[in-house]
Parts: sequence; C-alpha cells; structure tokens
Amino acid sequence: MLPLGQDLPHTHPRPVHWLATAAALAAVVAGAAVLQPADAKATTDTSTASAPGSGAPVVKAPDPTTADYPVDCGPAKLDVTDRASGDLDGDGRPETVAVVRCHSETGTPPSGMYVLAQPDGKNSEGGNDSGTAGKDGKGGKGNGSGQERPRIVATFLDPKEGMSIKDFALRGTKVSATLLGYSSDQVARCCPDLQRKVNWQWKDGKFVLKALPVPGSV
Repeated sequence: MLPLGQDLPHTHPRPVHWLATAAALAAVVAGAAVLQPADAKATTDTSTASAPGSGAPVVKAPDPTTADYPVDCGPAKLDVTDRASGDLDGDGRPETVAVVRCHSETGTPPSGMYVLAQPDGKNSEGGNDSGTAGKDGKGGKGNGSGQERPRIVATFLDPKEGMSIKDFALRGTKVSATLLGYSSDQVARCCPDLQRKVNWQWKDGKFVLKALPVPGSV
C-alpha cells in the first residue's frame, strides 16, 4: 500500500486511503517488447520513429483523438486534455500516452491515462484492446475513415479511481504526473485536497508505477 498523499496547502491533515488503489496500477500490462540497452536514445515527445532494421519506414505515433477509450461519459463528449509520444518500451515504435476526461463546464471530472499503440492488424474493424465498443458515444468499430483505431495497451489511471492529473510530462521513457484526489465526499469536486507525485516506466516487460516520497517524510 502506498503512503498517504500530501494535503494541499489550504487543507488540514486527515486520515485517508484514496491512493491505496494506486498500488494496483504498478504492473498494469506486460508486453512483448524488449528494452533497449541502457545507452539507447529516447526522445521526450516524438511523433514518429523508425521501426527496427536498416532502412525501415517511419512509424507514426498513435493519434489519441481517434482511440476508443473505455470511459462512460453518457451524453457528454470525451476530451483529450493532454498527450505525449515516445518509444516507451524500446521496440523502435512510438507509443502515445493520453490523458482524457469527460467534458464538463463545471467541476473537475476524474481523469484517465492510457498508453496507445498502433493497430496490430488483427482486428480490421478497430476498437480497443478488449474487443469491446467504447462508452463515449463514438462506438468501437473503426473511426469512420476505414482506418483502425489505436490499441490501448496499458491503463495508467482509470477514471473510476476518482482522481485527476496535473504536471503531466514524458521525459525520455518516463511518464510523470501529480495525482489529485479528495479526502471525502464533502470536498467540492472543483478543489482536490490531496496530491501525490508518481511516475511510470517500462521495466522487465511491464510498466512499473513509482510513487515519489511525500515531502517531509523519511
């Protein structure tokens, strides 16, 4: 279980367990890619990359606006609030990390963070990696242009956890963010009162979550 998050400056400390569920995100998905040597180069925000092999064609990073996310927004649309692309697992093909949330004019809906890869060609109709249609009103069978949707290969944060995100960044192969949460149902959804800095990085065939120490802790 992760230690408790830090209260924001305008709140008072209180016992909470809102980040305990983040421990379950530590090994989200195992993949087939193999890590490159330690001296392999990686870019921070790369939209294209060359596939392995001499003279290989350039591979574009997945477009997060065409992905089919397993998020139920009801009648509201799904917004892609942030994105970054890079070769996260060292296979020579760029992935895209997308931060999404349901559109709202008031409050702060919980965010989701997903890792996207290009379609593998196994499903000519597109859709997400589970083979089910999305719940954002877009449907899950292709994107209307005859092209396959990107695959969701990892879920860093599920909106069901009730958290939002700030300070999202991709540096090299490390994805970092600050998770924001609420200590109780009485806290207004506009104003999260708990926070914790975390990062994800590919290691030993899977994405591993690391929670940074709370300031002032030993």
